[in-house]
Amino acid sequence: MPPRGPTKGKPGSVGAPDPRVTALLRALRRDPTLASVVDAYEKEGATPGRKFGKNALKTRDGKLFALFTQDSLVVKLPNERVAALVAEGVGKPFDPGHGRLMKAWLRVTSAQASWIELTREAFVFVGANSSARSIVGPRGVHRPKKGER
Repeated sequence: MPPRGPTKGKPGSVGAPDPRVTALLRALRRDPTLASVVDAYEKEGATPGRKFGKNALKTRDGKLFALFTQDSLVVKLPNERVAALVAEGVGKPFDPGHGRLMKAWLRVTSAQASWIELTREAFVFVGANSSARSIVGPRGVHRPKKGER
């Protein structure tokens, strides 16, 4: 199945997959840590429907760390890192279209930015945060209550 992602043309248009998405997925598939993430992304793409996160890369526990929308890559990073990358001209804070910016999300706008490195950085950030909040024990996943952290 061809990789999904932004297509050239009008928003929502159907066309050839973005070559940047294809290259990114190919590179991530070579990384043993991320190969299963690419598999899950491609498997979900085979199911019909449109919902938020369908065009996204997710950690093994389902947390979004990167998505393809608005003809660009969008990654989740620490707020301070997003601010620094915006200041460097790498991207802009992400607005999903309802006029309110999503905290900790960067829409990559620079043609010189490495989608591979930013995606790996987002995977590490989201993966580290999700495992810090969830502990897998003999009874399954335990999510500590507010006072237990």
